[in-house]
Amino acid sequence: MGLLKKSLSSQKLTVSLTDFYSNFSPPRIRRSGRCSPQRGGAKWRRHRPVGGGAKWRRHRPVGGRRRMAAALRSGRSRSLLSVGLGSPGRFGALRAAMQHPTASSARAGSPERGAEAAAGLGAGGGGAGGWLGALRFDNLALRSLPVEPSEDSAPRAVPGACFCRVRPTPLRNPRLVAMSLPALALLGLEAAGPAAEMEEREAEAALYFSGNRLLPGSEPAAHCYCGHQFGSFAGQLGDGAAMYLGEVLGPRGGRWEMQLKGAGLTPFSRQADGRKVLRSSIREFLCSEAMFHLGIPTTRAGTCVTSDSEVVRDIFYDGNPKKERCTVVLRIASTFLRFGSFEIFKPTDEYTGRKGPSVNRNDIRIQMLDYVIGTFYPEIQEAYSDNSIQRNAAFFKEITKRTARLVAEWQCVGFCHGVLNTDNMSIVGLTIDYGPFGFMDRYDPEHICNGSDNTGRYAYNKQPEICKWNLGKLAEALVPELPLEISELILEEEYDAEFEKHYLQKMRKKLGLIQLELEEDSKLVSELLETMHLTGGDFTNIFYLLSSFSVDSDPSRLEDFLEKLASQCASMEELKVAFKPQMDPRQLSMMLMLAQSNPQLFALFGTKANINKELERIEQFTKLQQLTAADLLSRNKRHWTEWLEKYKVRLQKEIEGISDVDAWNTDRVKVMNSNNPKYILRNYIAQNAIEAAENGDFSEVRNVLKLLENPFQETESFTEVKGDTEEEEATAAAAACAQATRSRLPYCSKPPLWASELCVT
Repeated sequence: MGLLKKSLSSQKLTVSLTDFYSNFSPPRIRRSGRCSPQRGGAKWRRHRPVGGGAKWRRHRPVGGRRRMAAALRSGRSRSLLSVGLGSPGRFGALRAAMQHPTASSARAGSPERGAEAAAGLGAGGGGAGGWLGALRFDNLALRSLPVEPSEDSAPRAVPGACFCRVRPTPLRNPRLVAMSLPALALLGLEAAGPAAEMEEREAEAALYFSGNRLLPGSEPAAHCYCGHQFGSFAGQLGDGAAMYLGEVLGPRGGRWEMQLKGAGLTPFSRQADGRKVLRSSIREFLCSEAMFHLGIPTTRAGTCVTSDSEVVRDIFYDGNPKKERCTVVLRIASTFLRFGSFEIFKPTDEYTGRKGPSVNRNDIRIQMLDYVIGTFYPEIQEAYSDNSIQRNAAFFKEITKRTARLVAEWQCVGFCHGVLNTDNMSIVGLTIDYGPFGFMDRYDPEHICNGSDNTGRYAYNKQPEICKWNLGKLAEALVPELPLEISELILEEEYDAEFEKHYLQKMRKKLGLIQLELEEDSKLVSELLETMHLTGGDFTNIFYLLSSFSVDSDPSRLEDFLEKLASQCASMEELKVAFKPQMDPRQLSMMLMLAQSNPQLFALFGTKANINKELERIEQFTKLQQLTAADLLSRNKRHWTEWLEKYKVRLQKEIEGISDVDAWNTDRVKVMNSNNPKYILRNYIAQNAIEAAENGDFSEVRNVLKLLENPFQETESFTEVKGDTEEEEATAAAAACAQATRSRLPYCSKPPLWASELCVT
């Protein structure tokens, strides 16, 4: 089979493939669509077999769904709104605003104001109470950058402006799914005391953070930006489903931009509705907070609010649309400006023919640079206030380093972004825009978390080079304020060196190499990852296990440790699922012949890389057919024994000259356990929380959030989040349905076999 990779035109291959497939029918992989912000975010689907068999869909409750929803409306929402809200005063109006259905828009793009009108609430009228009323707005971005004054939400080009005024579209009966108190504390919103006070605050958060009512001082706006998507310039993009609310001055002097994602139409919504749905919102909410508590620079998520308003989504793009609940996430960051913010000035692209809406407006580019550097890089502004070229060069150097360090952090926890377009790259070095992301389970350097990334452009091992490519596009967007010859030199000198330095420093900590920094460490890390790849090791759990490895040469202890490592390697069943061929044999044969006879036509249907990957999959699957479980275990132990010998030699160098080895080992374990998480947001954990929430039970979302706030600690014994008695009764039926799909595995376990069938796009 090795020769097959070198020759795509072998007739023998066609014959051998026919024989190979004679008793095998591969699954048809159904993807859930393009990764567009207009489509409601990440989508999930179990794969199903070809040929009219039973569809492998996740469990859905049979019957009673409307009764359950009615129970939830009469139970949960009322329990939140009735406790301590009093009579017709402030919370009486709040209650009416949340429960009254919104009126239909008179025209496309016009905000629905039925909920506000029902309660007598204008978009900016009536102050918030003591909790949210304490927010201090100071909307510097709108004072510093050009804003188009029109509030027309009709899709259109927005030239000569960085923002345009918008209005959120109200929702019917908004209710809180979950809130992150650590994120809200950035704004000065502290945790509540008594349960009644907490419920009052949850109700207030649901009203204001759904977009049904605006806080005093808030000025909703949508940001205009462009971007290179999958390598091609896409022209104007902008906030199609997100809205800037304003900037809040935090209690510790920080300035925090608040943004609602999924709040309705903006001029950048194109043919979509500006809405997000429950499943994608839960994923973004949980992952934003998970990344922060892992110590990785990221935007934050304060609240997740769902509703009874619905939008239609063809989730699997198979002609079977369904209604889903509109959901809004409150996002928090120092800024949501991105590389694409500077691409609005791009002239006509030679490949796509598209251009930015603000071509030839260098005056706005200068305004943006002054604002970004002066606000978010004040030390650079101060150091180079009299020389704009040097200032801009220093800024580009800093964002280059920040981006290199960020992607190094991603690689060290196995995080895959999924859509690293230039419009998804933060201008201050944060992880931004969580769509089809994923944390790697079984280590695979070519892992692709986005099911619609057919070419593997954003695979795990390509993230560093893609981020560098994106920085190159930012460099082009800064011309003439920063000459390209200067920025390109900075990029070549700084990016790779900063990435490798930070990556190796982090990996040393993950391996407990705390005394020495040796050149050979890079090779040790590479050999570890190769061993993980050969054995199908779980990336997170293998690193976590290594802290319990001892330099003691006791053979019995080594054998016990090898057993633990082997348990975290891929089983025979997992490997067969992973390497099961995905193409129909006739299709593959046709593609191979087409590659030889008509390369131009072949390029329209596939790539040689895809074909070679399929051939490798066939080769691996064939080998697995001839392997027993005992053989696999023996092979895995042999691979790990070889690497552990090298690791042991390296650890022994650490303790040379150390008098107190026990103290060294204590420090080593402490460093490793603070750099190797026990818990990550695995896809199956998120999916279980989503399914429970879709059935009306938000407790799993809240439990997972609490777990992810302490990713390095043993916290699975925490008390589950409980509601009041009335709420528990109202959600009992939903919880019972959710039990059928919820995994009983510990949150730190390798994913169950069904998780490999989840597809995120």
